[in-house]
Amino acid sequence: MTLIDFELKKPERSPLLIVVSGPSGIGKDTVVQGLKDRKLPFHFVITATSRPPRRTEVDGRDYFFYSQEKFEEMIASGEFLEHAWVYTAYKGVPKWQVREALSTGEDVVMRLDFQGAKTVRELCPDAILIFLTANSKDEWLGRLRDRRSETEEELAVRIQTAKAEYESLGIFDYIVLNEADHLDRTLDVIESIIEAEHHRVNPRKVTL
Repeated sequence: MTLIDFELKKPERSPLLIVVSGPSGIGKDTVVQGLKDRKLPFHFVITATSRPPRRTEVDGRDYFFYSQEKFEEMIASGEFLEHAWVYTAYKGVPKWQVREALSTGEDVVMRLDFQGAKTVRELCPDAILIFLTANSKDEWLGRLRDRRSETEEELAVRIQTAKAEYESLGIFDYIVLNEADHLDRTLDVIESIIEAEHHRVNPRKVTL
């Protein structure tokens, strides 16, 4: 009988840091909520912002809402993994949420704008960055207008910002079509990406 003199290798289940990003109005919130509804074993990081809540938003569920003064105090004390001034307000990710979640071995999912995703890429090269896109520019603009939360001037800024974001897609690992009325398809693709990442021969090593 021949003895096996090599070690069998199995997939490692190291926690992943997953960023869901894309231009304003592309459906980042809807996609993240869809992942939550599937009861997947993820920890979802809640972003902090200094803007006031929209009509349907709840503090501690959609965002942590802070005054601009409080947000700047937290910046000064180093409480954010990343933060940026986005359009008319601050946004940032509290450090403690990410570190505590990773320490449990859970995958961590963050919903970030382009600036936040870029910062995470610089801080953590092994993070998985997913960029959501629409079927067409007209479809995306229609979604943005349907929100009715921006003035025409703010819409113009978002359009110019989206143009710059699409020109810098190289920082992302994956681009995923978030087609109107086909949310399940989008979620299936994201789940497949995450599952494949857990089967890499050389696993990603997330350090913060």
